[in-house]
Amino acid sequence: MAFAEIPETVRKLLASQPIELPIFHPVALKLQQMLSNYDFTVDEVAHVANEDMSLASQMLKMANSPMYMGRTKVATIKEAVIRLGAQQVINIAIAASQAATHESANPALDRYMKALWAHSHGAALGARWLALNCGMRGVADENYLAALLHDVGKLYLLKAIERLVNAGVISSMFDEELVMEIFEAMHVEQGYRLMQHWNFPAMYCDVIKFHHEEEWDTVNKMLAIVRFVNMACHRVGLGLKHEPDLALISTQEAEILDIGDFQIAELLLLLEETKDMEI
Repeated sequence: MAFAEIPETVRKLLASQPIELPIFHPVALKLQQMLSNYDFTVDEVAHVANEDMSLASQMLKMANSPMYMGRTKVATIKEAVIRLGAQQVINIAIAASQAATHESANPALDRYMKALWAHSHGAALGARWLALNCGMRGVADENYLAALLHDVGKLYLLKAIERLVNAGVISSMFDEELVMEIFEAMHVEQGYRLMQHWNFPAMYCDVIKFHHEEEWDTVNKMLAIVRFVNMACHRVGLGLKHEPDLALISTQEAEILDIGDFQIAELLLLLEETKDMEI
């Protein structure tokens, strides 16, 4: 099979895969849908989050970590909702469930999934930090979720490849150059398809659709933040790419967000710290 033919062959194989591959935890999806419909109470959010005790326990662990809560500790999901707000608690639910999803019994695929999770989680924390420091404090949690899910198409592709390998349809897809080409060719369209299927709000779908496009809506500050933090992750080697020579200060995104060298240095330090963060 010629190298140039593989992406199209994989595209055809993936077209037959179910969109309901284990990408999102059902409890996390239910919480996101509650938030999207603006139809919830504190008690209802806590009740749904506690439907899966393992997830609830992981959520509390994350909520009490320095990156999320600082010195103020919470003992229950309801207390977390009251102190942090519904959006941040739902973000934590999605992050906690996504952390568990980024794993595979196949060592080669597991390596990609772990690197992808490090990138997505670091980008989420970085996007929230940027929003707080770029005059977008009121939508910091929305920026977090947009960045957390911007590469969900890559996770879907890895899960689909895993399923095809387990079924004996394909034997090996783990050459790094090949995997990166598959990602480049397909992860945006697959991520956008997923987000639309699960009825995520348009602002998140748009971030996925345009986070690599040369022509994009420069008025969309959320998109600018995700694009910038994505590049910052590449700068520090957080994920599958390492581009240490990226001149972040010279990017259009930096100009739009009106950030300078000092803020960029702080962001890069934050991203470096996330490398050692346990979920």
